[in-house]
Amino acid sequence: MTVAHRLRAFAAALVVVAAAAAAAPADRDGQGPLPRCRLVDGRFEQPEPLSLNFGDWVKRTLTSRRGPWSDFTPMPPGPPPPKRVEGGDLRVTFVNHSTFLIQVDGLNVLTDPTWAERSVEIVGVHRRRPPGLRLEDLPPIDAVLISHDHQDHMDLPTLRRLVEAWHPAIYGGLGDGAFLARHGVPGGIDLDWWQQADLAAGVTLTAVPARHHSGRGLFDGDRRLWCGFVLSGPSGEIYFAGDTGWGSHFASIREQFPRIRLALLPIGGFKPVWYMHEHHLGPADAIRVQRVLGASTTVPMHFGTFPNGDEAEGEAVETLRALIARDPVDACDFEVLENGQALDVAPFHGTADAGSGAQSGRWPNTAIRR
Repeated sequence: MTVAHRLRAFAAALVVVAAAAAAAPADRDGQGPLPRCRLVDGRFEQPEPLSLNFGDWVKRTLTSRRGPWSDFTPMPPGPPPPKRVEGGDLRVTFVNHSTFLIQVDGLNVLTDPTWAERSVEIVGVHRRRPPGLRLEDLPPIDAVLISHDHQDHMDLPTLRRLVEAWHPAIYGGLGDGAFLARHGVPGGIDLDWWQQADLAAGVTLTAVPARHHSGRGLFDGDRRLWCGFVLSGPSGEIYFAGDTGWGSHFASIREQFPRIRLALLPIGGFKPVWYMHEHHLGPADAIRVQRVLGASTTVPMHFGTFPNGDEAEGEAVETLRALIARDPVDACDFEVLENGQALDVAPFHGTADAGSGAQSGRWPNTAIRR
């Protein structure tokens, strides 16, 4: 990095850190405090704790029976995205797993970026589909959102490449910035749940609750905070859930952000249900969350690239499709994208109308009841 690059990155970091000092309101119109994690003896404790223990992990490991996945499905990368998107437009490109390129209000934002060959270095499962965009075809990246420190969401080699190319600000939960810096990834900025940072004039990022956990080894469990994010600007509100299970935090997010134009929700890694349901959404959970959020458009994620759960390769999407077809009444559009496919997101429209007909390369718009 040149001296000029270092000075520019340092100046940008000072501006962002100052902006991050602002937090969202402490209560919801007298309904009580917003949900937060507590730090107890160096570990974060969430309002709705996970009940899983080591014995459950052993049971799951010994009884795991994963459905069939292809060894690898070659797919050509999608076309290079536009350099910028402005004028009220919102474009989202599904790269893979939980990695999206969000282009809105002149900003380019990446979520949980991974171009890794394995979900976890050396010991993790191999990817089964290539990334939908080549990293070198990305437009200039202004900001990166990291929902938590698991390796399939915080991929250090990918982050180093992004820093080398564009020096973006990297937002994560409390403790992530120091961890990233120790591993050669500068620019990390910590946010607590409900804390805000200004990304640009009129564009605000808010870290929001998730029901999950953190840790990359045997002894660092829950020492860094997990979260989702809401991006708010002139073109609307965008919710990226990260990894999360069902919880009351979705109602809190709806109360603070009642006009979500786009929600990015996980649907994969949901089997075995007895083990996964507290910390991973499945297809039925995603529909339930959408009914709470009232988002105009919902794009599923966390499927099809790494086999994180016991479900078969296409099972998450097929299950979602079947559930919606069973109850196609009065709701939002679910848009399932393949790796590398982009969607120009419609403006926020409150109660979404049922879509009709197939769209090229995408599952047809399908309405659900909210």
